[in-house]
Amino acid sequence: MNHMPQTWGRPRDDYYGPYDSSYLLSNGPKAHTSSPVVTGTSVLAVKFKDGVVIAADNLASYGSLARFTDVKRLHTFNRRTVVGFGGDVSDMQYLDRLLLSLDIDENYNSSGHDLNARNVHTYLSKVMYKRRTDINPLWNHILVAGLDSNDRPFLSSVDLLGTTFSSPTLATGFGAHLAQPLLRKLADRESAVEAVTREEAVTAIKECMKVLFYRDARSLDRYSIAVITKEAGVELKEDEQLEKQSWAFAEMIKGYGTQTV
Repeated sequence: MNHMPQTWGRPRDDYYGPYDSSYLLSNGPKAHTSSPVVTGTSVLAVKFKDGVVIAADNLASYGSLARFTDVKRLHTFNRRTVVGFGGDVSDMQYLDRLLLSLDIDENYNSSGHDLNARNVHTYLSKVMYKRRTDINPLWNHILVAGLDSNDRPFLSSVDLLGTTFSSPTLATGFGAHLAQPLLRKLADRESAVEAVTREEAVTAIKECMKVLFYRDARSLDRYSIAVITKEAGVELKEDEQLEKQSWAFAEMIKGYGTQTV
């Protein structure tokens, strides 16, 4: 009798014939992620005359469960760029490793030139488009905020299809529906950016984060916010708390629960 552990629970070969292990082989088509599991919600950003403000909450949801409440979705790349990730957290971690490898290579480069926000955005757009053409997309919507080669404010996005878009204000997830109308009141075109101060941009982002916490079931009241300027570089705060919340508006919402009028 064979007492080896790997045979426990198997039929005896001498009685039932050789064991058929063909079911262990991967004979079917290669499968890729078709829907993310652990995800982050909105990322918001707005330009002002001297730089860019970008923010994202610290929640990673497991389906509809608010599972991980300390996930930082704003990642710095040198002193001129911040990358904000919405969507799948594991794909975010993969992209973060790619950016770290790129940063190390650039630091060992003796050319004396470093990558700016526009370069990082171009790199990410190529990565996302390549994965899309492989029918194995990275399930993220990314905002790249920072300064370009002329130290001008730069803000652009790239999604899982490799589609890119630039605007004075950008948002991913629910923020594209709830926050963008509010941010566009501040700067609806590039010419309006010169009139926007840092204080106005930060205040607008904080108000939009509050609106998202009211309306988006996948959001959190703790968030990260970064301000990128030429003088100070990246100023990142990763554990901010929403202030002056008011739920009085909930009394006026009709059509839910036991309300009939």
